[in-house]
Amino acid sequence: MQSRSIFLVFVAVSCTSALLFGLIGSEQSVAVTGKLTCNGEPAAHVRVKLYEKEATLDVLLDEGTTDENGAFTLQGHKVEVTTIDPKLNIYHKCNYKGICYQKSSLTIPDNFITEGETPQKTFNVGIINLANKFSGDSTDCLN
Repeated sequence: MQSRSIFLVFVAVSCTSALLFGLIGSEQSVAVTGKLTCNGEPAAHVRVKLYEKEATLDVLLDEGTTDENGAFTLQGHKVEVTTIDPKLNIYHKCNYKGICYQKSSLTIPDNFITEGETPQKTFNVGIINLANKFSGDSTDCLN
């Protein structure tokens, strides 16, 4: 009876360790591109971040800033047991004068998640006018 309990504890610890160190699950990747504007002008140097949503703390997959034309491309990958849940966060000051930033988040559809470390598809968010108000917009001082 004691050896069975020891075996079950060993299996539980092994499975937990495998999950923590990425040995169970599959490598999944995602890429997103788009262009940001503010009142019809390119939104240059806007911070954009690609995250994988988690129950506790989101995992950063990639980050960058828009170029002079407001364009950006991000990509990332992660080992996960279930399908990753990627989102794009945009931190901007378009029509906003506060000391913090306006934050807009867009969920990336599951059909743009691919197997492997290199994305096989890219989700194009198109041209987004940051002067618009989006559902779920918030203020972020820590981005």
